[in-house]
Amino acid sequence: MNQVSLKEIAAVTATRRIIYRTRGTNHGSINRLMSPGDLGQILKPFVFLDLFDLDLHDPSMQFSIHPHSGIATITVLAEGDLRFDDPADGSGRIAFGGFEWMRAGGGVWHGKEMSAGASPRVKGFQLWIALGPELEHETVESQYVEAHRVPTIGPAHVVLGTYEGVRSPALSPNGITYLILRIQAGTRWTFVPPAQQTVAWLAVASGQLEGDTAATAGEMLVFEKSEQPFTVKACDDGDAVIVIGSAVPHPHELHLGRYSVHTSAESLVTGEANIERLRQLLSAAGDRRRPGGNVPVFRG
Repeated sequence: MNQVSLKEIAAVTATRRIIYRTRGTNHGSINRLMSPGDLGQILKPFVFLDLFDLDLHDPSMQFSIHPHSGIATITVLAEGDLRFDDPADGSGRIAFGGFEWMRAGGGVWHGKEMSAGASPRVKGFQLWIALGPELEHETVESQYVEAHRVPTIGPAHVVLGTYEGVRSPALSPNGITYLILRIQAGTRWTFVPPAQQTVAWLAVASGQLEGDTAATAGEMLVFEKSEQPFTVKACDDGDAVIVIGSAVPHPHELHLGRYSVHTSAESLVTGEANIERLRQLLSAAGDRRRPGGNVPVFRG
């Protein structure tokens, strides 16, 4: 049965149940919708989600350099733009539909690899994905993917994984799908999860959804575990920008550090030890700022 037929069936079958909704915890211009110690336990491999709305021209709103291990991070933009400048990846602009993908693996320090673009503010999501044992200590890899390089299917930009035969350029693990969509006012769109991806959620950056998946800007919905489709509909008075995540469940326990998520206590100790080793190397490296103010990801 093809995807089109599934979408037609979805309109007349039972609604996929929403088991939880949240507006997260507000931290000024950042709204934390999910952390590894709360919803991350239910939605793993998705373990962290921030919705940010920042003026990065203001030094007080800029991110500080910080470490990670055991995870991958994905930053997508719903409004505005950011600049990147990296010796390995070149320079360019990330705007709606574009993203930064970084696999922290065994350890990395980052936080200033992108800087303010032309827009006065920038809104978007940062997502963390817990990696499995085969990747949680792998070498760091990062990608900056401009919007024109992100494939689309209807209104959906395929940020991670493959959706309806369209594959993202991100070097992400198998079994994970992540989309960003602008749903036009008054229109509907049905998400059909890829096979075995029973974990699913959505979050709204702007606008409002109505109907079975009603939600407003800043809200996150968690769906029951199943492979059942669900439909989103933007209200008649404006477009809605949303992200949707689905995945095969992560089968490992989460062992948490301050900036790290690993699959065992031993693995966490190894990751955090490597972060400390990199901290010392980073300190010795001195000022690494690029001409535009960016500071490249430190891989050691």
